[in-house]
Amino acid sequence: MEHSHNKNKQQIVRRLKIIEGQIRGLQEMVEEGTYCIDVITQTSAVKQGLSNVEDLLLENHLGSCILDQVKAGQTDKARDEILKVYKLKRK
Repeated sequence: MEHSHNKNKQQIVRRLKIIEGQIRGLQEMVEEGTYCIDVITQTSAVKQGLSNVEDLLLENHLGSCILDQVKAGQTDKARDEILKVYKLKRK
């Protein structure tokens, strides 16, 4: 399980670094007066990238922490966390 956790962590960090570069690029685009539609296209890419990171984090959480809580008999805590994440994803 630990190897899987490290692999997922590396994947998430790699994706966040890509998003960081995209954000810097957006800042430069705005500073240079790039055409608005081109900037909006890039902001959409950043939002999609963040959504993908969120999905990975959620999958990891459901597959490890929540599963461990259920196995330990902490079903109320697991249910509350699932509902919290569900509500956050709907925003």
